Amino acid sequence: MAKTAIQILSTPQERALEASRQVALVVGASLVVALCARITIPLMPLTPVPLTVQNMGVLLVGMMLGSRRGFAALALYLAEGAVGLPVFNPTGLGGIAQLFGPTGGFLMVYPFVAFVAGYIFERGTKSFLRAAIAGLLAEILLFAGGLTWLYVFTHSLAKAAYLGLYWFLAAEVIKVMLAAGIATRWRSTAARSEVKQ
Repeated sequence: MAKTAIQILSTPQERALEASRQVALVVGASLVVALCARITIPLMPLTPVPLTVQNMGVLLVGMMLGSRRGFAALALYLAEGAVGLPVFNPTGLGGIAQLFGPTGGFLMVYPFVAFVAGYIFERGTKSFLRAAIAGLLAEILLFAGGLTWLYVFTHSLAKAAYLGLYWFLAAEVIKVMLAAGIATRWRSTAARSEVKQ
């Protein structure tokens, strides 16, 4: 079984410092997604689901932090939003009501989306193709959750797809490609700096 970085560190101070660093990464990542949620284009009256950069933030967090920390960051993000912190997109109801509104299905699968993106990307070579596949599969999960939730509201698959899919396809392809490019570049830069040390 592989040891984690915290288990390898020898002194209690080193372990505490590393644990603090990991917590800071998770909290910081949840705030990155909150900032991405602020970049929103409402599409009313066509659909109650806005066009937002938030999904790209979720993919980036998963790919850059990995599956476990990505999941933790997005679970924290949902907890922050549920208690009323202004982390969700500003066009929604806010707080726990937003989790039960039209975008709730998308929001509730965010931790799993980050996990899938991170899990696929952290396996094997960190190539753009692997990152794009990770982003695409994570987006399929995202839209499965969001459309299922919209189906519960509308009782119609066609209506759910109209409200939560068709308006977003082109933008989601761009987001997946951007997230894949950023994550690949970041990983290769991090790998080069580790080699120099």
